[in-house]
Amino acid sequence: MTADTGRPAAAATGAPSARGRGHRTGKSRSAPPGRLRRALSTHWYAWSMVAPVVIVIGVIIGYPLVRGAYLSTTDANEANVERHIGVNDIPATYKSVGLDNYRSILSDGVFWDRLTWTVVWTVSCVALSFTLGLILANMLNRKLAGRSLYRMALILPWAVPAFVSVFTWRLLFNEKSGLLNKILAGGGIDAVPWLNDPTWAKISVVTVNVWLGVPFMLVAMLGGLQSIPGELYEAAEMDGANAWQRFRHITLPGLRTVSSTVILISGIWTFNMFPVIYLLTRGGPGDATEILVTYAYRLSFVVSPRDFAGSAAWGVLILLLLSLIAVAYRRALRKQGEVW
Repeated sequence: MTADTGRPAAAATGAPSARGRGHRTGKSRSAPPGRLRRALSTHWYAWSMVAPVVIVIGVIIGYPLVRGAYLSTTDANEANVERHIGVNDIPATYKSVGLDNYRSILSDGVFWDRLTWTVVWTVSCVALSFTLGLILANMLNRKLAGRSLYRMALILPWAVPAFVSVFTWRLLFNEKSGLLNKILAGGGIDAVPWLNDPTWAKISVVTVNVWLGVPFMLVAMLGGLQSIPGELYEAAEMDGANAWQRFRHITLPGLRTVSSTVILISGIWTFNMFPVIYLLTRGGPGDATEILVTYAYRLSFVVSPRDFAGSAAWGVLILLLLSLIAVAYRRALRKQGEVW
């Protein structure tokens, strides 16, 4: 009689198992050949809905990004790019220069001056917008008469197109006929050169951008406040906590996730806030209010000959700076336990 060992015949005779054969041939069981095909056949509707968006984003964002990165490594300008004059086609004659454009920018004091003001402008606008939005959100989170009307009035600047708001503020800041200087003149105060003095021009652009940014902060903070359970405030009040202690130990921790997100988004928006700077002051007086993105625009569309390669290099550097800031900010949040 043959003893029953309790193992399959293949194992008993030492024949290689399917698992062993798979390991020895290097084939992975985690990625069968038909998995992608099955996913496409199962979720074809979702893929068909996403595909147009991916294609549009690739055309609108992907191609210009790749093209700009390529041009930043050349000496392309208005005089040597491909041109069409009537029936004549003039071929491009620009050539690759490697990283010379980046070396030139980073060794020029103009870049560091613009970067310094851009950082000051971004931090000032975001800090003021966040503080005012948080204060107004706390006020409107309470029960008071006409609360809906106040909310609508404070959100109104967000509904108005930015260029309309900027042109309106430009009229208000007019040194000779602006409403602000007329009010000051009524009080016996001399006219203020809002847009003609470097210091006042910086204050003016920050004021306008804060006015545009407060509604976004207000809506975000108000939503965050309404998500905090009211029982926490009741328990803290019963324990004798005053208003400041409740705000510090309940409100701020409850808003941490929302505030970290809106600060990052607002920082990226403000860093590249072209309309406010360009439409209000054109970067002036002189170059006092010019930020990185307006200078890149000036190189590509204002100066003659237009420096396409230099403008592209400035754009790539702006992208790299924002990416580094976002990564550093996210790592700082991870250390604090805020992962999003």
